[in-house]
Amino acid sequence: MQKGDVVGLLVMILGLVLFFGIHLVTTQRDLRARVVASTGEGGYKAGYGLISLLGLVLIVWGFADYRATGWIDVWTPPTAFKHITDALMLPAVILVAASYIRGRIYTKLKHPMLAGVKLWAAAHLLANGDLGSIILFGSFLAWAVFDRISLKHRADSGAPPIPVGGVGNDLIAVAVGIVAYLALAFVFHPVVIGVPVIGV
Repeated sequence: MQKGDVVGLLVMILGLVLFFGIHLVTTQRDLRARVVASTGEGGYKAGYGLISLLGLVLIVWGFADYRATGWIDVWTPPTAFKHITDALMLPAVILVAASYIRGRIYTKLKHPMLAGVKLWAAAHLLANGDLGSIILFGSFLAWAVFDRISLKHRADSGAPPIPVGGVGNDLIAVAVGIVAYLALAFVFHPVVIGVPVIGV
Protein backbone atom coordinates (compact mmCIF):
# COMPACT_ATOMS: atom_id res chain seq x y z
CA MET A 1 0.00 0.00 0.00
CA GLN A 2 1.29 3.44 -0.96
CA LYS A 3 0.93 6.31 1.46
CA GLY A 4 0.52 9.86 0.31
CA ASP A 5 -1.49 13.01 0.62
CA VAL A 6 -5.07 12.08 1.53
CA VAL A 7 -6.49 15.60 1.12
CA GLY A 8 -7.74 14.83 -2.38
CA LEU A 9 -9.42 11.65 -1.19
CA LEU A 10 -11.20 13.52 1.62
CA VAL A 11 -12.30 16.28 -0.77
CA MET A 12 -13.69 13.66 -3.14
CA ILE A 13 -15.61 12.02 -0.30
CA LEU A 14 -17.04 15.42 0.72
CA GLY A 15 -18.12 15.94 -2.88
CA LEU A 16 -19.81 12.53 -2.93
CA VAL A 17 -21.67 13.37 0.29
CA LEU A 18 -22.93 16.66 -1.18
CA PHE A 19 -23.79 15.20 -4.58
CA PHE A 20 -25.65 12.16 -3.34
CA GLY A 21 -27.04 13.98 -0.31
CA ILE A 22 -28.95 16.48 -2.47
CA HIS A 23 -30.01 13.68 -4.83
CA LEU A 24 -31.40 11.86 -1.81
CA VAL A 25 -33.94 14.67 -1.42
CA THR A 26 -35.41 13.70 -4.79
CA THR A 27 -36.11 10.17 -3.59
CA GLN A 28 -37.93 11.43 -0.49
CA ARG A 29 -41.09 12.88 -2.03
CA ASP A 30 -42.55 14.28 1.20
CA LEU A 31 -39.27 15.99 2.07
CA ARG A 32 -38.97 17.36 -1.45
CA ALA A 33 -42.51 18.73 -1.25
CA ARG A 34 -41.73 20.50 2.04
CA VAL A 35 -38.54 22.03 0.64
CA VAL A 36 -40.38 23.23 -2.48
CA ALA A 37 -43.14 24.67 -0.31
CA SER A 38 -40.64 26.68 1.74
CA THR A 39 -38.30 27.80 -1.06
CA GLY A 40 -40.50 27.69 -4.13
CA GLU A 41 -39.92 25.51 -7.20
CA GLY A 42 -37.34 27.93 -8.57
CA GLY A 43 -35.45 28.13 -5.29
CA TYR A 44 -35.45 24.37 -4.95
CA LYS A 45 -34.12 23.85 -8.47
CA ALA A 46 -31.46 26.54 -8.04
CA GLY A 47 -30.26 25.08 -4.74
CA TYR A 48 -30.37 21.57 -6.13
CA GLY A 49 -28.33 22.59 -9.14
CA LEU A 50 -25.74 24.55 -7.17
CA ILE A 51 -25.18 21.84 -4.57
CA SER A 52 -25.00 19.15 -7.28
CA LEU A 53 -22.48 21.22 -9.24
CA LEU A 54 -20.38 21.93 -6.14
CA GLY A 55 -20.40 18.24 -5.25
CA LEU A 56 -19.39 17.29 -8.78
CA VAL A 57 -16.55 19.83 -8.84
CA LEU A 58 -15.24 18.53 -5.51
CA ILE A 59 -15.46 14.93 -6.75
CA VAL A 60 -13.52 15.69 -9.92
CA TRP A 61 -10.90 17.89 -8.23
CA GLY A 62 -10.49 15.56 -5.27
CA PHE A 63 -10.14 12.46 -7.41
CA ALA A 64 -7.61 14.16 -9.70
CA ASP A 65 -5.56 15.32 -6.70
CA TYR A 66 -5.76 11.88 -5.12
CA ARG A 67 -4.51 10.23 -8.31
CA ALA A 68 -1.59 12.68 -8.44
CA THR A 69 -0.52 12.65 -4.80
CA GLY A 70 -2.15 9.98 -2.68
CA TRP A 71 -2.69 6.81 -4.69
CA ILE A 72 -3.50 3.84 -2.44
CA ASP A 73 -3.48 0.38 -4.02
CA VAL A 74 -5.87 -2.22 -2.61
CA TRP A 75 -5.58 -4.91 -5.27
CA THR A 76 -4.27 -5.30 -8.82
CA PRO A 77 -6.93 -6.13 -11.43
CA PRO A 78 -5.91 -8.63 -14.13
CA THR A 79 -5.25 -7.09 -17.54
CA ALA A 80 -8.26 -8.96 -18.95
CA PHE A 81 -10.54 -6.96 -16.66
CA LYS A 82 -9.54 -3.74 -18.39
CA HIS A 83 -10.61 -5.19 -21.75
CA ILE A 84 -13.92 -6.27 -20.20
CA THR A 85 -14.38 -2.72 -18.95
CA ASP A 86 -13.79 -1.32 -22.45
CA ALA A 87 -16.43 -3.71 -23.82
CA LEU A 88 -19.00 -2.94 -21.11
CA MET A 89 -18.69 0.80 -21.57
CA LEU A 90 -20.28 0.75 -25.03
CA PRO A 91 -23.68 -0.57 -23.87
CA ALA A 92 -23.42 1.63 -20.76
CA VAL A 93 -23.11 4.79 -22.88
CA ILE A 94 -25.87 3.62 -25.24
CA LEU A 95 -28.19 3.08 -22.25
CA VAL A 96 -27.54 6.62 -21.02
CA ALA A 97 -28.32 7.97 -24.50
CA ALA A 98 -31.50 5.85 -24.59
CA SER A 99 -32.72 7.50 -21.40
CA TYR A 100 -33.03 10.78 -23.33
CA ILE A 101 -33.78 9.44 -26.82
CA ARG A 102 -36.61 7.23 -25.71
CA GLY A 103 -37.70 4.22 -27.74
CA ARG A 104 -38.09 0.48 -27.24
CA ILE A 105 -34.95 0.33 -25.08
CA TYR A 106 -36.51 2.79 -22.66
CA THR A 107 -39.85 0.97 -22.69
CA LYS A 108 -38.17 -2.34 -21.97
CA LEU A 109 -35.79 -1.18 -19.21
CA LYS A 110 -37.93 1.73 -17.84
CA HIS A 111 -34.84 3.36 -16.33
CA PRO A 112 -31.93 2.94 -18.80
CA MET A 113 -30.03 5.84 -17.20
CA LEU A 114 -29.70 3.96 -13.92
CA ALA A 115 -28.88 0.75 -15.78
CA GLY A 116 -26.15 2.60 -17.66
CA VAL A 117 -24.72 4.12 -14.49
CA LYS A 118 -24.68 0.71 -12.78
CA LEU A 119 -22.91 -0.84 -15.76
CA TRP A 120 -20.42 2.08 -15.95
CA ALA A 121 -19.63 1.90 -12.24
CA ALA A 122 -19.36 -1.89 -12.13
CA ALA A 123 -17.12 -1.88 -15.21
CA HIS A 124 -14.76 0.66 -13.64
CA LEU A 125 -14.63 -1.29 -10.40
CA LEU A 126 -13.34 -4.23 -12.42
CA ALA A 127 -10.51 -2.21 -13.93
CA ASN A 128 -9.44 -0.15 -10.91
CA GLY A 129 -8.13 -1.62 -7.68
CA ASP A 130 -7.13 1.53 -5.80
CA LEU A 131 -9.00 2.87 -2.77
CA GLY A 132 -10.15 6.13 -4.38
CA SER A 133 -11.64 4.36 -7.40
CA ILE A 134 -13.36 1.79 -5.19
CA ILE A 135 -14.96 4.58 -3.14
CA LEU A 136 -15.88 6.65 -6.21
CA PHE A 137 -17.34 3.97 -8.46
CA GLY A 138 -18.69 1.95 -5.55
CA SER A 139 -20.64 5.02 -4.41
CA PHE A 140 -22.18 5.53 -7.83
CA LEU A 141 -23.07 1.84 -8.09
CA ALA A 142 -24.67 1.84 -4.64
CA TRP A 143 -26.58 5.03 -5.43
CA ALA A 144 -27.92 3.68 -8.74
CA VAL A 145 -29.11 0.49 -7.03
CA PHE A 146 -30.74 2.49 -4.22
CA ASP A 147 -32.39 4.93 -6.62
CA ARG A 148 -33.79 2.09 -8.76
CA ILE A 149 -35.29 0.46 -5.68
CA SER A 150 -36.72 3.77 -4.45
CA LEU A 151 -38.38 4.40 -7.83
CA LYS A 152 -40.59 1.37 -7.25
CA HIS A 153 -42.12 3.16 -4.27
CA ARG A 154 -42.52 6.58 -5.88
CA ALA A 155 -45.77 7.68 -7.48
CA ASP A 156 -43.96 10.08 -9.80
CA SER A 157 -40.44 10.95 -10.94
CA GLY A 158 -40.71 14.65 -10.16
CA ALA A 159 -40.05 15.53 -13.81
CA PRO A 160 -42.35 16.17 -16.79
CA PRO A 161 -42.87 13.13 -19.03
CA ILE A 162 -40.70 12.76 -22.13
CA PRO A 163 -42.40 11.40 -25.27
CA VAL A 164 -41.48 7.80 -26.12
CA GLY A 165 -40.82 6.87 -29.75
CA GLY A 166 -40.16 3.62 -31.56
CA VAL A 167 -37.28 1.70 -33.08
CA GLY A 168 -36.08 4.82 -34.90
CA ASN A 169 -35.25 6.43 -31.56
CA ASP A 170 -33.35 3.30 -30.55
CA LEU A 171 -31.22 3.51 -33.69
CA ILE A 172 -30.48 7.17 -32.97
CA ALA A 173 -29.62 6.33 -29.34
CA VAL A 174 -27.23 3.60 -30.49
CA ALA A 175 -25.57 5.95 -32.99
CA VAL A 176 -25.21 8.71 -30.38
CA GLY A 177 -23.91 6.15 -27.89
CA ILE A 178 -21.24 4.90 -30.30
CA VAL A 179 -20.06 8.44 -31.07
CA ALA A 180 -19.99 9.31 -27.35
CA TYR A 181 -18.13 6.07 -26.59
CA LEU A 182 -15.45 6.85 -29.17
CA ALA A 183 -15.13 10.41 -27.84
CA LEU A 184 -14.72 9.11 -24.29
CA ALA A 185 -12.18 6.50 -25.34
CA PHE A 186 -10.03 8.58 -27.68
CA VAL A 187 -10.41 12.11 -26.29
CA PHE A 188 -11.86 12.39 -22.79
CA HIS A 189 -10.03 9.54 -21.07
CA PRO A 190 -6.51 10.10 -22.47
CA VAL A 191 -6.67 13.92 -22.60
CA VAL A 192 -8.81 14.88 -19.59
CA ILE A 193 -8.32 11.90 -17.27
CA GLY A 194 -4.80 11.20 -18.46
CA VAL A 195 -5.41 7.47 -18.76
CA PRO A 196 -5.50 5.85 -22.23
CA VAL A 197 -8.01 3.03 -22.54
CA ILE A 198 -7.59 1.80 -26.11
CA GLY A 199 -4.62 -0.39 -26.92
CA VAL A 200 -3.51 -0.67 -23.30
